[in-house]
Amino acid sequence: MLPSIAALALASYAVAAPAPEPLPGSAIHIPVTRRTPSLRKENGDADTERISAIIDGVRGKYYGVSSSSNRGLDRRQSNGTGIQITDVGFDSSYTGTVGIGTPAQNLDVVLDTGSSDLWVATTGCTSCPSGTTEFNTGGSSSYKSSGNSVTFQYGSGQASGTAGTDTVSMGGFTVNGGTVTGVTTVSNNIISGPVSGIMGLGFQALSNTQSTPFWQSLLNNGQLANSEMSFYIARNAASVTSNDDETNGGVFTLGGTNSTLFQGDIDFNDFPSGSQPSYWLQTVSQLTLNGNTVDIGSASSNLAAIDTGTTLLGGPTQAVEAFWSQVSGSRSLSNGMWAFPCDADLSVTISFGGKSWPLKSEDINFGNIGQGYCQGAIFDVTQGATTNQNTPSWIVGDTFLKNVYSVFRASPGPAVGFAELSGSASAGTPGGQSNTNSNGGNSSGAVAKSAKGVSAVMVLAAAAATAVFMA
Repeated sequence: MLPSIAALALASYAVAAPAPEPLPGSAIHIPVTRRTPSLRKENGDADTERISAIIDGVRGKYYGVSSSSNRGLDRRQSNGTGIQITDVGFDSSYTGTVGIGTPAQNLDVVLDTGSSDLWVATTGCTSCPSGTTEFNTGGSSSYKSSGNSVTFQYGSGQASGTAGTDTVSMGGFTVNGGTVTGVTTVSNNIISGPVSGIMGLGFQALSNTQSTPFWQSLLNNGQLANSEMSFYIARNAASVTSNDDETNGGVFTLGGTNSTLFQGDIDFNDFPSGSQPSYWLQTVSQLTLNGNTVDIGSASSNLAAIDTGTTLLGGPTQAVEAFWSQVSGSRSLSNGMWAFPCDADLSVTISFGGKSWPLKSEDINFGNIGQGYCQGAIFDVTQGATTNQNTPSWIVGDTFLKNVYSVFRASPGPAVGFAELSGSASAGTPGGQSNTNSNGGNSSGAVAKSAKGVSAVMVLAAAAATAVFMA
């Protein structure tokens, strides 16, 4: 997802260091960096145009349509390895460093649970933004081109290139012969700055190239004894307005969890009955505002994709209108967006069938837009789209994910779990030595550090969230 993130938020640089070798039964925690243009202007006001562009990207990613298009929608054994995250701008995107080729070329990519392909800009790219770090296929002795053309559609923009295979490494894990699409044309700022592309963390069924995603290859090859990925996404939005700011973004863990970043039990919910692994799916069972239940309709109309690559929280027209109708003075804007009086008190919770999870009011507010109104982070994602019971009508991005520790579990049955952030993680000051899987095993430790000057094993791009670095 990563449309929102990919479209506007890939512009910052993290230094990649030699990753620790994953041992059998152990996990590596990878620091993530947030690096992207801010969704707020220099004066702190909401940048409505950027937010609207993100919304276009989300619709394009899930439905193949944007505000500029009226066509129908198409979709597009171990504890964990910890991967550090850095946050740049208004919590709008996070990136991770991946090594591709022989010798490895380190490239920053968005980590996106809402897609499943790995693509990066190549040296033959004729329309990549200035400053994009490009993969030199000719500089890799292990690269093989398939000759097959591939196009990735994100709303009004797209990325096109040729699929191939090469050695892919991240956080000390390596997949030989992994599918990599070398992109030669991009449009509408899908990527910017040194960020090279996107790594999809969804299931193979979503893959445009019909290839096995990196994380699934690790699991299939027995490199991960635990089928979990987990994310801590930090929050820096309140203090970040510069397009060039780079801050700690969080931690991405392959193969388990980090016990220093959450407290209590992980509340897992299986995929909705009858759904097949594609996106990481849940059902929104309840939404409340200031203690009052919002009428979101039946469960069949509330299928949700949990998407680290999306900045906002999108829902179906009826539910979003019902939500904002409970906010006195709220008004609809263009492109499914909403504004509300800046002095309004918004206490929001969301549930996926188990525990209700509160969202901090600051995550619902993207900033002032004038005349005492602020930009809301909950928008109508299905506006102009044709959906059915198998299509996600909720796209749950970092507006929510900053408030929880999230765990994506592939087996024995696919599930998504959430846990309460630890006190230090909630305060944005995590830093512990103990990492575990959800069953309580130990794994390699990690300490939170400042984004600048850190040797990042990996950087995660997650829309609307912050990051923590793991050395």
